[in-house]
Amino acid sequence: QVQLVESGGGMVQPGGSLRLSCVASGRTFSRYAMAWFRQAPGKEREFVAGVGWSGANPYHTDPVKGRFFISRDNAKNTVYLQMNALKPEDTAVYYCAAESDSRVGEFDYWGQGTQVIVSS
Repeated sequence: QVQLVESGGGMVQPGGSLRLSCVASGRTFSRYAMAWFRQAPGKEREFVAGVGWSGANPYHTDPVKGRFFISRDNAKNTVYLQMNALKPEDTAVYYCAAESDSRVGEFDYWGQGTQVIVSS
């Protein structure tokens, strides 16, 4: 069974940085895409960034492009989200997600979430 455990959230002032980590277990990590989603209070969960099995061609959505950077270390079964120049609107619970076993581009496995609060 796939398990995802996030860490690295917290409270930071606007303009600050955080790095989220997600350690995966339960299957061959390097065969599947990984992603980060977030859910702000009162809003739906939204896709933030994704990376393929090899780490090449990471993708970031427009609200975070140039500030957030997704990466992975297959030797450590870990995916990261480096978040720079944080804004209050980045406040959300951030979730790590792993690609489905059978449906390419779909994410079936989720971590428990880690809270990020950006506030002065």
